[in-house]
Order: sequence, then C-alpha cells, then structure tokens
Amino acid sequence: MFKKIGPGVLVAAAFVGPGTITMCTLAGARFGYALIWALLVSIIATIVLQGMAGRIGLVTQSGLVDVVGTELKTPWIRNFVIAIVLGAILVGNAAYEAGNIGGATLGLEQLLSQQQIKPFLPAIIGSVIFLLLWLSSYKILEKIFVGLVGIMGLSFVISAIITQPSISEILKGMFVPQLPEGGLLTVIALVGTTVVPYNLFLHASLVKEKWHSKNDLKAVNWDTIISIGLGGMVSIAILITASAAPISDINHALDMAKSLEPLFGKMAVYFMATGLLAAGITSAITAPLAAAYVASSCFGWQGGMQNRKFKMVWGIVLLCGVVFLSFDIKPIEVIQFAQVANGILLPVMALLLLWVVNKKSVMGENKNSLMQNVLGITIVVFAIFLGAKSIFKVMGPF
Repeated sequence: MFKKIGPGVLVAAAFVGPGTITMCTLAGARFGYALIWALLVSIIATIVLQGMAGRIGLVTQSGLVDVVGTELKTPWIRNFVIAIVLGAILVGNAAYEAGNIGGATLGLEQLLSQQQIKPFLPAIIGSVIFLLLWLSSYKILEKIFVGLVGIMGLSFVISAIITQPSISEILKGMFVPQLPEGGLLTVIALVGTTVVPYNLFLHASLVKEKWHSKNDLKAVNWDTIISIGLGGMVSIAILITASAAPISDINHALDMAKSLEPLFGKMAVYFMATGLLAAGITSAITAPLAAAYVASSCFGWQGGMQNRKFKMVWGIVLLCGVVFLSFDIKPIEVIQFAQVANGILLPVMALLLLWVVNKKSVMGENKNSLMQNVLGITIVVFAIFLGAKSIFKVMGPF
C-alpha cells in the first residue's frame, strides 16, 4: 500500500516548512500541549480540502485552474479568479521562497563547522534545488520527497521522544480543546500555516501526473489521508519538543534545540537541524513547482514539467528566493500583496472546490456525499474567517 504513496507526500512536505516549524515551536514553548487540538483540526481541514482537489484532478484529468475556468461561464468572474490565483501563487511563492531556503540554510549551518562557506549556503542550496527540478521527472521527484520527508519526520519525532513527554497530557491537549490567554492568534496561525492555498493546485496537478483512471480514487484518498496525517504528526512532534524547552523566548526551532541541549545533549541540536534542513529544501522545491503548475494551467502550456516556460517560472521563483536571502532583501510590499491575495484566494478556492465537487456534470458518481458537504461547508466558513483575518492583519481595521 505504501507504493501508492505519492502526491500527498509533496503536499505534506509543502506545509511542514520553516513557517510551520516556527509556529509549532512558538505554540509549544508558550502554551505547552494546550494547542495540539488546533493542529488536529487543521490537519482534518487539510485532508478534506486536499481530498476534494485530488479527486477533481483524478476525475477530470485536468489542473484545478482548468476545471474552475471551464465551469465559470461569466467572463469577468473567471478572469477575476484567474488573476487572484496568479497574483497569490506566482507573486506569493516568489516572495516566500527566501523563507524556505532560509530555513534550509539555518539547518545546514548547524551541521557544518566551516564558517567561511556560510555566506554561500543560500546559493549552494538554490543550485541543488535547481538541479533537482531541472533533471527530475515527477516519478524521480516523488522518490526524493519520500526520502526527505522520511528524514524530516524521523528527526522531529526522535526529538520529541528524547524529551520524554507525558502521553496523558498530549491526549488531553489533543482532544480537550482549551484556549489559553493570548492563544487565539497562535491558533489562527497554526491553522493558516497548514491550510495552504497553493497546495490545492499542486495536489490536483500531481494526481493527474500519477494516476489516470477513476478506479484509482481509493489510492488517491489513501495517499491524501496517510501523507497529510504523517505531516500533521511531524507538526505535533515539533510542538511537543518545544513544550520541553526551559525558556519561552524562542524565535525559531534552533533556539528551542539549543535550549534543550543542556538537558538532552548535542543530539537535540543535530536532530532539529537535520529536520529543519529537510523541511526547508522540500518547501523550497514545492513552492516553485506549484507556481509553475498554476502558470501552466492558466496559460494552457503543454508538456508538463519538461515545458521550457514551465521551467522558466519555477526558475524565476527559485532565483527570487536565493537573491532575496543572499542580499537580505525584504520585499515588504510584495509580501503584503501576497498575504492579501492569499487571504482572498483561500475562501474563494474553498467555495469553488465545494461547488465543483458537487457538480454531477463534472464529477459524475464521484461527487460529494452529505458528510463531505457538511465538513466542506464548515471548512469554507473557517476559510472565510482565516482569509479575512489575513487581509485585516495587513490592512488594519477599518
């Protein structure tokens, strides 16, 4: 059954990036096990949304943008949605790519003793990612990701086990929701870093690359549930590890690892650094890849990953990340634009997903069940809240 694992691993790798690791670290250091339930809720929401996206990709054998564009008959609505998608995914992923490469760089710095090469690490990591994307087919990339996600998962789970956590307290934090004072923004951030709009497009495109028959729907569902579930387990392991940190003033995962070193030895730093390196690399690959798939769907390019324009898009996104990080460029206005665009995109795509998977003309017998619709509507309402929060965070209250 594990041979059927595929696109879901890339989705899990995409959301367990440096941003998620930082938020899980802050949540654990500040609130202990109290917010594990929020991660559980976000994983369920991700499985439902990604399950719908994957099902659309399999049944239609088209990308998400293609399907939505075809079903939206009113030109101005279709153009508005495509413009938001392009703005949020292409511009957003380029703006955030520096953070992904930065996470990998931070991890690698802790594993290398040569100080003189540290200024060149972003370029080295960027070059490795470039070669992986340029030379790899989907099948090769999938195998690389299974290995990287395995390394990342083991690193963080072992880190959590080293801290000897209380199982009863973990279960309480998971199944007895509580909201500590000052914890609401952290809950929103935990969900926001897990339910990622660009993963919907990436998942649908990758599913049609791997599977071509409606009979494979069970494999798609299995892949989604197991892969994203494992990604969630990694996030929870990071939060558990951070809960053991003896200080609450933590900015990122390596601060936590270093604070644990006196209690659990140098291995705590090495495991966390290895996990951060793997998480940074995987996210730094999936962000450009998702941007390229979105551009390919929007402009109707043929040839998949081997198309030159496809390669040009992921190359530009990757280059932006390396340049921004290497020269310490912080494109604040671009990032703010991306936050607003993603704030609009998440609820819009959640609504459109729910609409498409209920259309018998598109999905046939694979349209949503009543239970799937109940879950979907709940998640759409939450997506609207998250999207509004993201926009107000940038623009401020009116």
